Amino acid sequence: MNQSRAESLLRFVLRAIGGVSLLALVAVVMPYSWMDATHRWLGLGKLPSEPIVGYLARSLSAFYALLGGLFWMLSFDLPRHRPTVCFLGVATIGFGAILTGIDWAEGLPRYWKVWEGPWVMFMGAAIAWLAFRIKPRGNEAGGPSADRS
Repeated sequence: MNQSRAESLLRFVLRAIGGVSLLALVAVVMPYSWMDATHRWLGLGKLPSEPIVGYLARSLSAFYALLGGLFWMLSFDLPRHRPTVCFLGVATIGFGAILTGIDWAEGLPRYWKVWEGPWVMFMGAAIAWLAFRIKPRGNEAGGPSADRS
């Protein structure tokens, strides 16, 4: 795969993931009744109403949106942000593996267990594979022109 094709595809992947992740902002302000309805629709029963549940749902949604914004920002200058994107790709693979373990340990429905973690690992692998195919900038490896400040 040539340089420009890898950059174009990686830019698309980062923006697609980023855009979907930014949709999590809706859940930050979503009424409890909507969260409960969604929880029931997913086959998970009644959503507990203790404050920690709302806090975790809303703060995790805000974090996903933050990460989505980061993916968007990184996509605008891939050669410059290559080390960060490579790290995020590899870290996303690990995150997907952790999610898979959590999904199984918490007894989530089968569809959830076989979809969420493996999909996240696949997306992380795509990000890493594409990012490692982008040429680094001349000063990325800490050579003579690297910023030492």
